[in-house]
Amino acid sequence: MSRLLGGTLERVCKAVLLLCLLHFLVAVILYFDVYAQHLAFFSRFSARGPARALHPAASSSTNFSRPNATAPSSGLPEAPSARPGPTAPVLPPCPESPPGLVGRLLIEFTSPMPLERVQRENPGVLLGGRYAPPDCMPAQTVAVIIPFRHREHHLRYWLHYLHPILRRQRLRYGVYVINQHGEDTFNRAKLLNVGFLEALKEDATYDCFIFSDVDLVPMDDRNLYRCGDQPRHFAIAMDKFGFRLPYAGYFGGVSGLSKAQFLRINGFPNEYWGWGGEDDDIFNRISLTGMKISRPDIRIGRYRMIKHDRDKHNEPNPQRFTKIQNTKLTMKRDGIGSVRYQVLEVSRQPLFTNITVDIGRPPSWPPRG
Repeated sequence: MSRLLGGTLERVCKAVLLLCLLHFLVAVILYFDVYAQHLAFFSRFSARGPARALHPAASSSTNFSRPNATAPSSGLPEAPSARPGPTAPVLPPCPESPPGLVGRLLIEFTSPMPLERVQRENPGVLLGGRYAPPDCMPAQTVAVIIPFRHREHHLRYWLHYLHPILRRQRLRYGVYVINQHGEDTFNRAKLLNVGFLEALKEDATYDCFIFSDVDLVPMDDRNLYRCGDQPRHFAIAMDKFGFRLPYAGYFGGVSGLSKAQFLRINGFPNEYWGWGGEDDDIFNRISLTGMKISRPDIRIGRYRMIKHDRDKHNEPNPQRFTKIQNTKLTMKRDGIGSVRYQVLEVSRQPLFTNITVDIGRPPSWPPRG
């Protein structure tokens, strides 16, 4: 009897010992779990405190002098915003035929045209002459390049008429006035090369380039300033030529080439100093590369020219006819790849970007006679 009682007591003691050991293990596990939670809590608290002290401006609004500047990084991951801002809506493509065009326009150059008036008339145009339609996404980004010197009066009329036309055409565009510094002989084509390069420096997305004289205004807004599969000649019917082409190969006044087309012809020639010849050389370049010139219907390709006295520094180039005959020999060495110039000033005006450049001096021509 005593042996049976002793065996039972031994088993009871073992069971109690096991229960005590199990209780001890559970208590240790719970203790370390609670300790870890407290440690994590205090660690987060202590980490947030110094971050605020080291970066006091991180939670406040920051004002930057540059419009596209971003806040300096603190090295810490940004906390997600409780209420994220609205995402920009996805705009539909702009229509191929813009609905707001009016057709034939009354163009006159007698009314006073202060620049302040032009600015009031175009509130949607951004600094530097940039514009994008607010309700659709254009297929192209257009750079309008104007070779320029001493034509402020003409420029005001050009801006007055062209900005509303380009906006009605639903273009995403920028206007660049390439101003030749000094009083040496004018070089239109070289200034256009400069405009091509400088516009791309500002916005590499430009894929269409419109080259326009400052004294030519279209008389119909259906003459769309876009680039197509072939180089485009817009000013096919000027009033000074009786609203017709002066000759079949004429490519002057206003023309348009895509970026790829412009590079294919090696840009424009740089060696035509003075009036005339460069547009015929450009026509030859286009023909030599197998492209054909497209033109609008003559009923919408009409232009008015602002009358002016001939610039004494833009006299005819006496060697232009010889150069035109040798385009095939010169176009590979003379063009966008060989243009040399120095930018003196870039000024972003309310309606255009003015880029003043030094393009050098013309070579000495032998006297005629």
